[in-house]
Amino acid sequence: MDPVPPAHSLRRTPIQQRSADRLARILDACAELLDEIGYENLSTRAVALRAGVPIGSVYRFFGNKRAMAIALAHRNLDRYADGIADHLADLPATHWRPVVDAVLDEYLAMKRSVPGFALVDFGVPAPPPEGPEADPNNLVAARLTELLCAHLELTPDATLRRAVLVAVEATDALIQLAFRSDPAGDPGIVAETRAMMHAYLARVLD
Repeated sequence: MDPVPPAHSLRRTPIQQRSADRLARILDACAELLDEIGYENLSTRAVALRAGVPIGSVYRFFGNKRAMAIALAHRNLDRYADGIADHLADLPATHWRPVVDAVLDEYLAMKRSVPGFALVDFGVPAPPPEGPEADPNNLVAARLTELLCAHLELTPDATLRRAVLVAVEATDALIQLAFRSDPAGDPGIVAETRAMMHAYLARVLD
């Protein structure tokens, strides 16, 4: 079963497998349409048609397209964390740089292959979130700090959390630049981004 978005982003949390499958189809359709028509032109009716479900099924889970896109963003974050965890299972816990590389590589892989990810990766384009706890990069940084600390057997503290958040913000901006320069991600900018992450995080992880 696909990860189910947090209950606060859904009108109703699926309990049965059939309902969870229908929710997954709705989010898959939402992602496909984001690539085809963009966020502004996205509509719940278009998603229902693409997913092959009644419009009432969409409204059973979501009040509007923004709630649907937020649920897609949460699903993307869950998949991102799961992908990183899979990479970390094959990495020793003695060196942090390969761990940081895995974090970047998984993001690049999703950026290149996951439908809708260019517009809705871990957050919705507009309006801006209300409060730091709703900010996508804060959510990403919190999840990454948890994964890093678990794998490297570190105790999270305010300094590490802040450093990871800064790294996430800087990396987000640079990867956006890389994909504006080249649809596949400009290799030179990606290499500079990786070097920046290593140099900056060395302050707290070496």
